[in-house]
Amino acid sequence: MSEIIVAPSLLASDFANLESEVNMLNNSQADWLHLDVMDGRFVPNISFGIPVIEAIKKHAKKHMDCHLMIVEPDKYLEAFKNAGADSISVHIEACDHLHRTIAYIKELGCMAGVAVNPHTPVTTMKDVLHDLDYVCLMSVNPGFGGQKFIEHTYSKVRELRAMANEVNPDLIIQIDGGVNANNAPMLVEAGANNLVAGSFVFKSDNPAETIKNLKNCSN
Repeated sequence: MSEIIVAPSLLASDFANLESEVNMLNNSQADWLHLDVMDGRFVPNISFGIPVIEAIKKHAKKHMDCHLMIVEPDKYLEAFKNAGADSISVHIEACDHLHRTIAYIKELGCMAGVAVNPHTPVTTMKDVLHDLDYVCLMSVNPGFGGQKFIEHTYSKVRELRAMANEVNPDLIIQIDGGVNANNAPMLVEAGANNLVAGSFVFKSDNPAETIKNLKNCSN
């Protein structure tokens, strides 16, 4: 198993002090900055978009991972790349022509990911798995931070890792939603190697220490 990637979700950060939050992450053991983009259509919430990501990019020194919880993502992929995205994940449930969307993300020079809602079987990605850099498994229903982790996620991780071992052994499996100190070691044991954590990091007494502990959760 490759080294664990910790990707704090800025959705849970203090937006009034965004620069200082980003600087804290720059100085921590965080690997990626996870940016949840919501349009109020694909999910029942609106978060932030391109101008905020451009502002974060001015201060971020780490990989910027854009998770697009939006309809018609193809229309905006180039704009997110230009705003600073290093990787972009789109929801399989929002893409009519997923193979083409993945190819477009790669043409833009970004890592390509597919996000999967809790109700969606991982087998739906069978025919694109070999093209992906990562899969974002939603372990809560998308739209809001601070939700309870869905236990069925463990079996989905194991199933996806087994599928990937056949066609794409280097696939990164990202878990998004309800990640904490209790479930992180079990997720890694099941085959995940990218942990998104929002509230668990930013609401903790010492976010940098919390990130460090997630980074070392398999030790």
